[in-house]
Amino acid sequence: MSANYIAVIGAGESGVGAAVLAKKKGYDVFVSDVGKIKEKYKNVLLHHEIEFEEEKHSESIILQADEVIKSPGIPDKAAIIKAVESKGIPVIDEIEFAARFTNAVKICITGSNGKTTTTSLTYHILKNAGFNVGLAGNVGKSFAMQVAENNFDYYVLEISSFQLDRMYDFKAEIAILTNITPDHLDRYDYKFEKYVESKFRIIQNQTGKDAFIYCADDETTVKYIDTFQLKAKKYAFSTLRTISGEGAYLENKNIIMNINTNKITMELETLALQGRHNIYNSMAASVASNILNVRKSIIKNSLANFENIEHRLEFVAKVHGIEFINDSKATNVNSTWYALECMTKPTVWIVGGQDKGNDYTCLRQLAKSKVKAIICLGIDNSKIIEAFSGIVPIISETKSAKEATDLSYYLAESGDVVLLSPACSSFDLFENYEDRGNQFKSSVNEL
Repeated sequence: MSANYIAVIGAGESGVGAAVLAKKKGYDVFVSDVGKIKEKYKNVLLHHEIEFEEEKHSESIILQADEVIKSPGIPDKAAIIKAVESKGIPVIDEIEFAARFTNAVKICITGSNGKTTTTSLTYHILKNAGFNVGLAGNVGKSFAMQVAENNFDYYVLEISSFQLDRMYDFKAEIAILTNITPDHLDRYDYKFEKYVESKFRIIQNQTGKDAFIYCADDETTVKYIDTFQLKAKKYAFSTLRTISGEGAYLENKNIIMNINTNKITMELETLALQGRHNIYNSMAASVASNILNVRKSIIKNSLANFENIEHRLEFVAKVHGIEFINDSKATNVNSTWYALECMTKPTVWIVGGQDKGNDYTCLRQLAKSKVKAIICLGIDNSKIIEAFSGIVPIISETKSAKEATDLSYYLAESGDVVLLSPACSSFDLFENYEDRGNQFKSSVNEL
């Protein structure tokens, strides 16, 4: 192996993108995955003549690397990662690696909820404004693959806490923190402070020339913000109070944005995405676009014609007067809280999956006032049953998307809503949240 040898652990979107970029930049590359590699990724590796292995990790090869790029889904506690670190080999994320090879302006979005919608909205606005912009990270292609194949001047990146944990020299020119609520605590030793620290890594390496956009209504963000050394210019957004400095706020059913002495007023009812959480997402995307001097008319039109993303409060079908909504991307309690808050009709709620240390207390009042029946979709539903017994009259258990859909159709009546909003990861019964959502949609379309 050469002095520039990189081992990539994990052969999904992130890992394969990193491998292709490393190969293009002249590194020796080896990709290792303890599972079976999907055919589409295997074909990419073969096309680029990148060495790989599947269903094992060969330490004798991996531990020779000068640097290891770890896919975000692989926990730090994995035996191979511990072995790599014990040898003193640096372990980084694919986004950290890719950033070395681009001078583009990076607009980076993290947070427990709303980051995918905010990322998609921001990209939508910049694309409409004629920017040479790429969409990457947790949404779309991997950042590394984009850098390998394109030459964008701007990137809008959705970044998870797992990715931030392995980013050191990376800098976001514009950083957006949507909110912080308990999520993925199983990966942070069930310590909320560790998760908060992880999210605030979005500000690392920022200077006074950079921007930090945050929600002034998010208690955790506001509580911790002064404990971190923040050098970037701050922009707040709020639906509850007037923002005196630069930022965005709500006034008489209008969003008011005040950036660079440039004031924009937009009526709430013109937003394509409705619901309080989407007001926040629209504000964050607008502030970022405003900082980049996008014209008022383009921001307004973009927010008015945006189409919702798949698996996020996605309307599936209306069958005999029953509405079916796919919110499979709601993998934590807070996401599901927003979904339930949006419901205006009696709701049959499909919930459950792989628990991540969830506390369902904050959902009990919403469930009491809006939910007529709960259908658990998971292997272990004991915490859900315990949390909502005596609050929701009907609680049933199912083990497949089809079984859950059929039962929901039986329990609902014309004028009701069936909402798949799991509040949990999907990995107990499904490949990922997309697989869960797609199986649900297929089952609904078979009714």
